Amino acid sequence: MKHLLWALFLVLYQTAFTQSIAPHAHSRAIHFPDVAPYQTMVCDFHQHTVFSDGSVWPDIRVQEALKDSVDAISLTEHLEYQPHLADIPHSDRNRSYDLATDFAKPYDLIVVRGAEITRKMPPGHINAIFIEDANRLMIEDSIEVFREARRQGAFTFWNHPNWIAQYKDGVAKVTGMHHFLMQEGLLNGIEVVNDLTYSDEALRIALDYNLTIMGTSDVHGLVDWQYKVADGGHRPVTLVFTTERSPEAIKEGLENKRTVVWYNNNLIGRESELIPLLNACLKVTKVSYQGISAVATVSIYNDSDALFILMNNSDFQLHADTDVVMLHPNTTTSIEVKTKEQLEDFELKFQVLNAVTAPGEHPSISLEINQ
Repeated sequence: MKHLLWALFLVLYQTAFTQSIAPHAHSRAIHFPDVAPYQTMVCDFHQHTVFSDGSVWPDIRVQEALKDSVDAISLTEHLEYQPHLADIPHSDRNRSYDLATDFAKPYDLIVVRGAEITRKMPPGHINAIFIEDANRLMIEDSIEVFREARRQGAFTFWNHPNWIAQYKDGVAKVTGMHHFLMQEGLLNGIEVVNDLTYSDEALRIALDYNLTIMGTSDVHGLVDWQYKVADGGHRPVTLVFTTERSPEAIKEGLENKRTVVWYNNNLIGRESELIPLLNACLKVTKVSYQGISAVATVSIYNDSDALFILMNNSDFQLHADTDVVMLHPNTTTSIEVKTKEQLEDFELKFQVLNAVTAPGEHPSISLEINQ
């Protein structure tokens, strides 16, 4: 039965996500509401330019971020892997950050200094962001480089732990070195989403080892091409819940694990962060009964870019829908509920199928309905 429900969900999801593009004006700007008492900051902390193995100049990364309404970015060039050096010779590993910062000056975009520590497994590739100087991370010793990153006040996270170039089965695995880095406070987060992949195992690692849940584009080419933005797609990002709009507040939010990942129309995060975000996204705007009937029309506004796929777990059956309801992004959707008698107030309960709090687990929300 469970497999049948999931098959049905996947068909509905694919159909709904495709159809959602057509009837609603598509805006590439990524939008999610603030979650009181925090601001919701849209961040992409893993990107590349020609100053490592990317295909674009740093100004393109800034322009893409502005088009997507991204609040903060980091250009995390490979420290050790520099395939374009013959064509673009440079000795300063901060160069892409400096250029991006200059390009971003007229705009309200935060550019965070970062770098990608590029090593064989273990430990693999690790991003260090909020650093002071990428050049000082040019250290051969695979432990000492993390200690230097910590001395600079870095926030570090494990990149693409499910990368098939490192693990052929695509399964993220914690090694002894990763244990050591985490115990020493040298590894702070993990990419549950990287580019076009999601890892259940990485999410489990984040939960088991108390790491910050991260999602990044790791884009090397153009965001528009990679994520089919013109067709309604979006880059993966980390939503960070912050006390204010500043680099310091973003770092504090990351350190305290206040994140949710937005990937391929899915929201992924701890229940403590995800439930408040879902509650902020979905608001009941109107309730009315049809004449003297016991069928209530409930209007729900979805204040987000997510096309929510909800499974009805309420005490009431729906009148016009099956038990699966789709709430289109940035739109009001009306559903009809059979309450058996006219009620002044009642509760609707849904499981959010395109939200994930742990491998195979989807959160439930309750909407209080008051006439």
